[in-house]
Amino acid sequence: MNPFKGTQQAIVHPPRKSKPGRTRWWVVWTLFFSTVINYISRQTFSVLAPLISTQFHLSHAELARILGAFQISYAFTWLLGGIFLDAVGTRIGLAVAVVWWSLVNILTGFATSVFSFIAFRFMLGIGEGVNWPGASKAVAEWFPSQERSVAVAIFDSGSSVGGALAALVIPWIAIALGWRWSFVFSGMLGFVWLAVWLHVYHPLDRHPRVTKEEVALIYAGQEKALRSERKGILRWRHLLKDRNVWGIVLGRALTDPIWWFYVFWLPQYLSDARGFSLKRIALFAWVPFFAADLGNFTGGLISGYCIRRGVSVIRARTWICAVSCLPILAGIPSARVHNVYIALGLICVALWGYASWSTMGLTLPSDLFPQEVVATVTGLSGLAAGLGGAAFTFVVGLTVDRYSYGPAFLAAGLLPLAATACLFLLIRPKLSPQREAGQ
Repeated sequence: MNPFKGTQQAIVHPPRKSKPGRTRWWVVWTLFFSTVINYISRQTFSVLAPLISTQFHLSHAELARILGAFQISYAFTWLLGGIFLDAVGTRIGLAVAVVWWSLVNILTGFATSVFSFIAFRFMLGIGEGVNWPGASKAVAEWFPSQERSVAVAIFDSGSSVGGALAALVIPWIAIALGWRWSFVFSGMLGFVWLAVWLHVYHPLDRHPRVTKEEVALIYAGQEKALRSERKGILRWRHLLKDRNVWGIVLGRALTDPIWWFYVFWLPQYLSDARGFSLKRIALFAWVPFFAADLGNFTGGLISGYCIRRGVSVIRARTWICAVSCLPILAGIPSARVHNVYIALGLICVALWGYASWSTMGLTLPSDLFPQEVVATVTGLSGLAAGLGGAAFTFVVGLTVDRYSYGPAFLAAGLLPLAATACLFLLIRPKLSPQREAGQ
């Protein structure tokens, strides 16, 4: 006899495990588009440099002063912008920065002399220097350590996409409407992004659309005990004595000049040394930026994979930097080969390696420091990188006027070796075993 006959049995199902949300990925893709627009804005002048140089009869040294004005203000804004972001928060800080650089870029279309170009480029750097400290701070807030390198690769790849789009689109606008309208177009893009940013981004602890499961995932991958107890001048004194800060600073100071060289001088090089017209620059100058985009994700994905396989976070980052030096060397012979397409191919390989290295360099501050000083450390490294890039830009201008582009390509290939040596000599993890293992 069945004792349960005529009765209804309750079937108990185990509770379904909720999947964490994806708000953090919406945040990082919004940062990607801010970087795209940032680079379209700054590259507008570089792409049009052959045309503007002809109209205003600019020497390479004068062109270097215009480009260098941006880099100097950009460098100091990395530092001051980092402090500003740590004080007011990411949401407000990036909104103010984008409004500033968009207005300045529009006004650049009214420039009529070398002095006015220098002034507008200097003001442009003030706004644009906030983007990377802000994006790095947002990633530190919104991502666990094992996802950070991919998140950094996403937003940093916007520089390559923006550079490629500028090379593709800006020349055609200049040909159709005149070069001044190109600045108006690139400036207006920032206001479109602003509306999206204010909707998507809110701080993690009070975001209206983030799920509890996603918050738990993010916090589980972050070191909760790591906090900076120092404030004001004491914080600065401590940071300046920290060997990890100097490893990051020297690493970026010795690698960023490579990027500035290719970003600012490539269109002019193709015009001077390879005889490219503005139309031909539009057809080919975007390709190296696409290669750099692949490099961002190569470094980010491989380091993330290594961390998941048990390699320590810092070891994964630094060894990716070491391996990335090899393709960067391919840029050295690009100035010597006769075939322009082989030269472009070698430049593509070099930028692929550089972007992989750069992704690791931008990730290290959030790996090594508390969230409340990540933007400051990133800004300090950006100051060094910008000043190093500005110095390299001035030297390139003088060198090209007197000799050729060859020495610049040689230096751009060798600098990452010194940068990587600085990382291995100075960087030392200070995190808990759980955080350092990527848990």
